[in-house]
Parts: sequence; C-alpha cells; structure tokens
Amino acid sequence: MKTIGLIGGMSWESSAVYYRILNREIARRLGGLHSARCVMLSVDFAEIAALQEADAWDQAGRLLAADARRIEAAGAKLLLLCANTMHRVADAVQAAISIPLLHLADATGASVRQAGMTTVGLLGTRYTMEQDFYRGRLEERHGLRVLTPGERDRALVHRVIYEQLARGVLDDGSRTELRRMIAELADRGAEGVILGCTELPLLLPDPERESPVLLFDTTRIHAEAAVEAALSP
Repeated sequence: MKTIGLIGGMSWESSAVYYRILNREIARRLGGLHSARCVMLSVDFAEIAALQEADAWDQAGRLLAADARRIEAAGAKLLLLCANTMHRVADAVQAAISIPLLHLADATGASVRQAGMTTVGLLGTRYTMEQDFYRGRLEERHGLRVLTPGERDRALVHRVIYEQLARGVLDDGSRTELRRMIAELADRGAEGVILGCTELPLLLPDPERESPVLLFDTTRIHAEAAVEAALSP
C-alpha cells in the first residue's frame, strides 16, 4: 500500500471527512484491521483564505508547494490537495514535487463521464465557479458542459461555505437554498450537479433526498481515487 499525502485544513471540517473515507475504504477493500497509510499536513486556513481574498495566488502556491515538499519527504507516494479551490495553484504544487498530485477536477470529471453525463451543474466557492482553473479543466479535458448559478446565488454559496460550513455550522435555511439552486440547475439542463467544494456535502448528507439529479460529492470521489491509486501496483 502506498502512503497517501494530504494537504488539509482547507477547512479542517472536510479534511476530517477525507481521513474517515480513506480509512473506511481501505478497511472495506482489505478487511480486518487494515487502515490507510497517510501523512497529513494541516494548514492554518485563515492564512489561506486571506491570500485568496487578496488575489495572492502565487504566494499561496509557494506556501502549499513548500508543504507538499514536506509531505513527500515524510514518505508520501501521492498527494491530495483537500480543497477544490486550491487547485487554482495545483500546477505550482506539482512542479515542486516528484510524486503525482491527484487532481480533484480530473477525478470528478472522470466520475461524471463514467455516469454517462455531458452537462453538469457546479456549486462551490466563487473562485471555483467563476475562474477557469476548475470549470475550464472540466470542459477542455473531460468534454463537459458546465452550468453555474447566477451571480447572486454564486455569492450566496460562497458566503455559506466561508461563514458557515468552514466553521462547522449547518444551517437549515442554507440547505433549503442549495436545494433550490440544484433544482434550478436541473431545470436548465444539468444531468447532475458537482458539489465542487469539499464542505458542501456536509450540508447535503442524503443526496437522493436532497436532489432531483445525481450529486457528485467531490470529497468522496477524490478520497476514493486516492485509495485506488494507493492500492495499485
């Protein structure tokens, strides 16, 4: 079994879910007392969020690249960035290490295509929904048509993520708003909806009840892809 490296803490609420999924999936596949070999470096998310807000992506990339080198030095054979938004600096992180970075958008795009879909909705931070590093990768590398909510709803999702979910707050009113956005994306032609922030599944724990279309939980997709890579020859 290869050692999985994780840059977490973005936020720690979803990084804890990563850890749980990795270990449960390894136990499911291997049985007995097996658990995942992993190394996690958890960042101070306040520092990362401030760099995001300041549009200081190069500085954020250097910070995470340094953390990635520490994780590789600790013995990791593959790396996860436990946040959709911070894949904005994925190239800088990959350039700093010799082990592969498992790109979250690629794992998600493959999952969507495996489900036979070509048009999906995307919910996440405003960076993920509005900038090209994520939705553009889904479109160009995976041939997907990606729909996002209108400007007002994009701002609402962003606030829910940073002001509630990253702080462990699960608000019923916000859950209702997310359900509405998912239904509206489906009405516009989305065959499924990507929960493109690793905290969003915390608010929608019962996908079949929450949505008229399939929801793609990027936290689970990413963690399960890591298990597959860790167990491959």
